[in-house]
Amino acid sequence: MRYCLLCLSLLFSPLATFAQDHSWQQIKNDARGQTVWFNAWGGDNAVNQYLDWVSGEMKTHYAINLKIVRLADAADAVKRIQTEAASGRKTGGSVDLLWVNGENFRTLKEANLLQTQWAQTLPNWRYVDTLQPVSEDFSIPTEGAESPWGGAQLTFIANRDVTEQPPQTPQALLAFAKAHPGTVTYPRPPDFTGTAFLEQLLMALTTQPQALKMAPDTATFADVTAPLWQYLDTLHPFLWREGKDFPPTPARMDTLLNNGVLRLSLTFNPAHAQQKVVSGELPKNSYSFGFTQGMIGNVHFVTIPANASASAGAKVVANFLLSPEAQLRKADPAYWGDPSVLDPQKLPAAQREALQARIPKGLPTVLPEPHAAWVNVLEQEWLRRYGTH
Repeated sequence: MRYCLLCLSLLFSPLATFAQDHSWQQIKNDARGQTVWFNAWGGDNAVNQYLDWVSGEMKTHYAINLKIVRLADAADAVKRIQTEAASGRKTGGSVDLLWVNGENFRTLKEANLLQTQWAQTLPNWRYVDTLQPVSEDFSIPTEGAESPWGGAQLTFIANRDVTEQPPQTPQALLAFAKAHPGTVTYPRPPDFTGTAFLEQLLMALTTQPQALKMAPDTATFADVTAPLWQYLDTLHPFLWREGKDFPPTPARMDTLLNNGVLRLSLTFNPAHAQQKVVSGELPKNSYSFGFTQGMIGNVHFVTIPANASASAGAKVVANFLLSPEAQLRKADPAYWGDPSVLDPQKLPAAQREALQARIPKGLPTVLPEPHAAWVNVLEQEWLRRYGTH
């Protein structure tokens, strides 16, 4: 009996593979000639140039017309998708592919506005490093509604010519700000890097870290977050512009660091400093560092709205973003320096070595993000306390 079952499994597994290959071939056929509207954050030149390269590759190899819609905030596209759904637009949506994670993903998923169970069917999923958090997004299960395409970790940047010993704990950062008033700051929330900085501090300072793994409870919110606000109340008078104004973006912080106004900048890309040194946008002795206890990190994804006009094309683009070729280029600081989501051990030897060479060295431990629902409540409380200055 066992022998018969083995024979059947050997007989049908090639058929399953054939069916899968055939269905992907059908998706590629359907995608030819489609225009795919990819809504993506457009706040960085390296990102924009990389996506322009992807557009060229899609046109050349897949006959897909990939249009990049550059967003200041992914929430803008989320609102558009919600508006289309509210008006009954079940097909022909204006967004085919969206760069998303965290709170924005939670908003769309809970409203059933996304296609699900497609990400793991992409042929290039076989290369994905499944030890990374690719099946959940800020503690929300993805259920195949998102395909990973890059990693991220909150990272400080300093210039070694000015700051030889960086502050590596929240307490050391406070002491550093007091010793060098006006040279430390962070992006104004709801900029996502600014909000991540709040989350980083909250994780380090709260006496109830377990509470951050679930949605905030109004009954305990004040107690859980009290150490954060006490810390910021002490820190802010020593910040750039005495904490009465904040840079709108990390890019503005980079400029202030480059001009010698600030001693520290912030990024969500561990290779950002290396890439900006190459491009001449940061001092040549700039370096990255984090807190010794670890820095929060995540995986960023692409998702397909339920009413997408070019679903097949969107899947082909998502699959290309996971290809070794695209991931290797993205991980190269000469182009972008965004960490890969692929497992080098699953790649052919030459690509494995190239990818391993592009993994930044000496990074702190990656700490998982708090539950996605913390983003909005932290931003609202921050704005209530400090946003009117």
